[in-house]
Amino acid sequence: MSNNEKTKKHSKLKTIKRLLKYVTSEYKFQLFVVLVSIIVSALVGVAGIEFIKYLIDDFIVPLVNSQNPDFEPLLRVIFMMAGVYLLGILGTYIYNRLMINISQGVLNKIRKEMFEHMQKLPIRYFDSRPHGEIMSTYTNDVDTLRQMLSQSIPQVFSAMVTMITILISMFSTNVYLTLVVLAMVILMIFVSKYLGGNSSRYFVKQQEDIGKVDGYIEEMMEGQKVVKVFNYEEESKKKFDELNEQLCDSVSNANMYANILMPCIMNIGNLGYVLVAVIGGILSVNGILTIGSIAAFLQFVKAFTNPLGQVSQQMNSIIMALAGAERIFELIDEEEEQDEGYVTLVNAKMENGKLVEAKERTGMWAWKHPHKDGRITYTRLRGQVEFENVQFGYVEHKRILHDITLKAKEGQKVSFVGATGAGKTTITNLINRFYDIQEGKIRYDRINIRKIKKDDLRKSLGMVLQDTSLFTGTIKDNIRYGKLEATDEEVIAAAKLANADTFIKHLPHGYDTVITGNGEGLSQGQRQLLSIARAALNNPPVLILDEATSSIDTRTEKIVQDGMDKLMKGRTVFVIAHRLSTIKNSDLIMVLDHGRIIERGNHEELIAQKGTYYGLYTGAIEID
Repeated sequence: MSNNEKTKKHSKLKTIKRLLKYVTSEYKFQLFVVLVSIIVSALVGVAGIEFIKYLIDDFIVPLVNSQNPDFEPLLRVIFMMAGVYLLGILGTYIYNRLMINISQGVLNKIRKEMFEHMQKLPIRYFDSRPHGEIMSTYTNDVDTLRQMLSQSIPQVFSAMVTMITILISMFSTNVYLTLVVLAMVILMIFVSKYLGGNSSRYFVKQQEDIGKVDGYIEEMMEGQKVVKVFNYEEESKKKFDELNEQLCDSVSNANMYANILMPCIMNIGNLGYVLVAVIGGILSVNGILTIGSIAAFLQFVKAFTNPLGQVSQQMNSIIMALAGAERIFELIDEEEEQDEGYVTLVNAKMENGKLVEAKERTGMWAWKHPHKDGRITYTRLRGQVEFENVQFGYVEHKRILHDITLKAKEGQKVSFVGATGAGKTTITNLINRFYDIQEGKIRYDRINIRKIKKDDLRKSLGMVLQDTSLFTGTIKDNIRYGKLEATDEEVIAAAKLANADTFIKHLPHGYDTVITGNGEGLSQGQRQLLSIARAALNNPPVLILDEATSSIDTRTEKIVQDGMDKLMKGRTVFVIAHRLSTIKNSDLIMVLDHGRIIERGNHEELIAQKGTYYGLYTGAIEID
């Protein structure tokens, strides 16, 4: 066995053990009842076959040869066996019903664990994976687990118990006929190993291909307008056809081997059935076996080979489910966003000329800074941000920001200008620690942001992005997203501040209007106003505006810009804009090129320098 095969086997064993923990942690008693019910159900099936031998030899044959047959003992035995069969039916019902409860309970727990863990993952995780592929983990992979837990595992265990008890019964009936059956079983195992192994390999690939197809479909749905605008339909169809062909190939091969498997097993079983009938007939003629024993043994052959075929088929489902479980556990095991911060954001107030923590909302915020010697100091939150010799790259060895140094004082408006890819958005992503820098320092109110808890850091920052994310719910719920405890009056006040109140009142149900599909039915400008209202409600001391007006018309821009101007008052603001007219009044303008600040100053100073900014403003240089 190669190292790669050993690694895969070890991985499968780890996955199985981990799944067993989910099952046994909360469902030990139910699992015990399931096992007992499966054993009872399997034993009843074997008892029914044994009953055929008993019925023929002890009742039917004597009745055939009797001059005055008495059917009462026969009826009594038949009713007794009917009771036994009812017990088997009850056992089958109990274990199937319980396995549904167990499997759904386990999947419910796994889905919760996946979603809760997903909320703790860094932005980097979602930036590096297609969203449709992640969705496939929640749907396709979880569904294969459901099938395995509720159907495949019980059937395999039932088949194993049935085969063991039947094997014992066959040996007790006739050793030679049993050896004939075992010879057929060995042949079945070889055929099953070959066909089942190929089928399993393709079933695993099928799950991977489904994830790729789902990911591509999700991308195309999200970018449908772009596809239409750029006439990309034919290219997108070609790419989809390529992925779909791969999926079709893996599904076809997986099902081809799976569909061939059962007929092959059944026909080998039929061959064994014929051999047993011929040899059994010879033994019966010579008086070695009774007619009842032959009849029962033939039933044993069917009952022994059928479960073997079922096990072979169910193994495909189990292997496919284990492959899905590995992807599920990969998501659950993905490293959480690290947060070594210990400085927290608290409500504050002035008491005897000293800044102290307040239990109630005061409108004043402070950084609570515990020290190693046990002291706790409070620093008022003012929104002063400093970059000192910052170096950063999304990939460790490839830096895209070089020696970024800047200082945004409290209440200042700092704007970034530059070509696409110059590093403007990256800088704002570093302020809220979506990514961590490799070198240098970023300070917030003179505190290294690595010392500030990420939740508290982000609570103090507001963002209005070019692409507004809205969620299914009412207008009121969407504005309240950043401050769940906000009252209706606060929501309306924030909407008025953002100039969103006017259009909201004209909606069918005003603030209670339900929107779906990321704000379908609303214009880009209206969505942007809701985004500004959401930021206004949160009332952050630092605001980041990332090309917030670049995709709306000039008339709407004036309304949105007016809303943003109101929101920016008294706050430290970082602005990324392609339209230079919107940043003329900035206190500080940074011109970036390939991750470096090449010019800095206010509008008048940069115009006087007649450098890159002058060229951009006058149109001599275009932002590309």
